[in-house]
Amino acid sequence: MWYPKLDPQRLAVLPPVAPIDTTEVPDLDDRVRGMLLAVAIGDALGNRTENMLPQEREAKYGRITGYLPSRYANGEPAGTPSDETQLTFRAVEQLLADGALHADELAFRIANDRIFGISKATLDFCNALRTGAPWYEATQLSAGNGALMRIAPTVLPYLRTGGSAIWTDTALSTAVTHNDPLAIASSVAWVALLWRLLNGDLPESPAEWLDTYLEVLRVLDAGQQYDARVLSGPLYKWRGSLSDLLETELRPALARGQSVREAGHRWYSGAYLLETVPCALHIVAQHGHDPHEAMLVAVNDTRDNDTIAAIVGAAMGAAHGTKWIPAEWREQLLGRVNGDDDGKVFALIDAVVGRFVG
Repeated sequence: MWYPKLDPQRLAVLPPVAPIDTTEVPDLDDRVRGMLLAVAIGDALGNRTENMLPQEREAKYGRITGYLPSRYANGEPAGTPSDETQLTFRAVEQLLADGALHADELAFRIANDRIFGISKATLDFCNALRTGAPWYEATQLSAGNGALMRIAPTVLPYLRTGGSAIWTDTALSTAVTHNDPLAIASSVAWVALLWRLLNGDLPESPAEWLDTYLEVLRVLDAGQQYDARVLSGPLYKWRGSLSDLLETELRPALARGQSVREAGHRWYSGAYLLETVPCALHIVAQHGHDPHEAMLVAVNDTRDNDTIAAIVGAAMGAAHGTKWIPAEWREQLLGRVNGDDDGKVFALIDAVVGRFVG
């Protein structure tokens, strides 16, 4: 039975991925570490100021370049988790336990413990699952970014084997909580971008970053229609596909060299995928060769900054590994997945490298 709300024939068009050859990519272990670690770092850098407008955040904190003091760390600057870290590493735990994606097990792990800063769609899913409903009945028809932010681990079982099932696994993983055609299409296209980056193939220009994402997205979102949620400006009452929006709005912004903050006034930078995806792509396209700056732009110049920084972090880690990450970002990250399990993020990453990279 196929439950995701995306025609599986669209996924069947996508070519299988080849196993990543570690003789060609000898630092694959470091790229995988960077991909996962930077999710937690991006979340931790942003979650204390999530949902503030960039100008409000700047007025209160200046430009954020490190972790803010946390009441969960005795008032010291520290990287603590919210739902981006928790859900990403619960997905990691499921893959480590089972060796492959099992939607029932992923659903159980998502709903089995407290989630900090949980989104409405994920909360509604958890509440429905806890009544005894199967995941495919508990899932939500939501085009929010709550699945995209945790999708990076989906690549792990395919690093040594390759194959076309990576696309159906990504669709299933997304659909566990966000069974919406846009949510699925945006996740599959992001996984395709992550795969290219893990292979050491860094796009050379802003347009090439966008084209890499659009090459897959266009196959999946043709005919989809979604409404922009902006309240004024050129996109007021705009309706179309995410591909349309990226082509007609993001591409010209990249060509003009427009800043992420300025463009965010046009399409917003919240948790809706028509906002999150243009922002994340804008950041990696403009700053993909400078991962430190990419993270700071994500944290400072967007509204849903912890989620966007986690998504950007996955891409920057896959592209550049861990060497670019400042020592204080690593050392002050508590590595929690839940409330008091310091260091668990680092232990899970070690386990991932041992099992899936070897």
